[in-house]
Amino acid sequence: MATAPVRSPPTHPPASRMKKEESFLGKLGGTLARKKKAREVNDLQEEGKNAINAPLTPTPADIHPEDTMLEENEEHTMIEPYSKEGAKFKELVKVLIDWINDVLVEERIIVKSLEEDLYDGQVLQKLFEKLANRKLNVAEVTQSEIGQKQKLQTVLESVNNLLRPQGWVIKWSVDSIHAKSTVAILHLLVTLAMHFRAPVRLPEHASVQLVVVRKREGILQTSHVTEEFTSTTEMMMGRFERDAFDTLFDHAPDKLSVVKKSLITFVNKHLNKLNLEVTELETQFADGVYLVLLMGLLEDYFVPLYNFYLTPENFEQKVHNVSFSFELMQDGGLKKPKARPEDVVNLDLKSTLRVLYNLFTKYKNVD
Repeated sequence: MATAPVRSPPTHPPASRMKKEESFLGKLGGTLARKKKAREVNDLQEEGKNAINAPLTPTPADIHPEDTMLEENEEHTMIEPYSKEGAKFKELVKVLIDWINDVLVEERIIVKSLEEDLYDGQVLQKLFEKLANRKLNVAEVTQSEIGQKQKLQTVLESVNNLLRPQGWVIKWSVDSIHAKSTVAILHLLVTLAMHFRAPVRLPEHASVQLVVVRKREGILQTSHVTEEFTSTTEMMMGRFERDAFDTLFDHAPDKLSVVKKSLITFVNKHLNKLNLEVTELETQFADGVYLVLLMGLLEDYFVPLYNFYLTPENFEQKVHNVSFSFELMQDGGLKKPKARPEDVVNLDLKSTLRVLYNLFTKYKNVD
């Protein structure tokens, strides 16, 4: 009869040993847990710190592959990505796009992107022809890069030849425009808008932050600069010489109403003869009609209606009227007004006051 095998009773480690192992594992687990928790806390703190500082820290501009291909001492410039989100930058772009579309409305051209729509010279050609009232001898449509650059060269030569003698600084080139450089295109458009006295208000101190990448001894070096497109409205409108009206506006605004009242009385004394009356100097002289009629009354002659627009419909017609009134003033012995016709049309009160005050000085005793 087989006997059942005798099983050894299970062996258990001594209680003291078990306690030691439990104690060791517990400590090890606790240490690991504490380290993990400490790491999580540090990560959380760092994340919180980054979240707080993120709006204050410029996002580094990406280094494009072409930057690594720079020749020695060559440099490449790009706009900081966050800089394009600035309110004034966005406003400047929108104002310029709206202005271009207004100028070219008869051409049925609609610009949506300055970089994509202007780089090949087609829109720039139409814009300059419209603003300068002249026709450029260039091919209408060019598809090849060589053809586009040749067209752009012709357009920019005409632009630069007009602007450079007037003291404008040329901050663009054929290559930069064709490469869709936002900075170059904005400088060009802002200069055109100021030169041709566009009926728009450019935002003051619109700028972007640029990253300049240079190659020195085989190493790429970066620096940051601020590129400003606009300054103050006063500077952009070309008034660098201060006169009594600048002082009046800056230091004696309380006396401004007295001056305006005197000028309104003066002009109404004469315009009332035609059953016309002025109540707002800021707006009622902006289309040039009252200025032309006033000169006829002051010099005692009839101004033929075909010489000016009695009901001007656009900016160009208003500028024509004001310019014509300036010619009449010079014919009457006055010096050429310091103000520009475009300033008057743009509702610049100081310019309008300068013009009217010159008339007041000469004709105040005329009945």
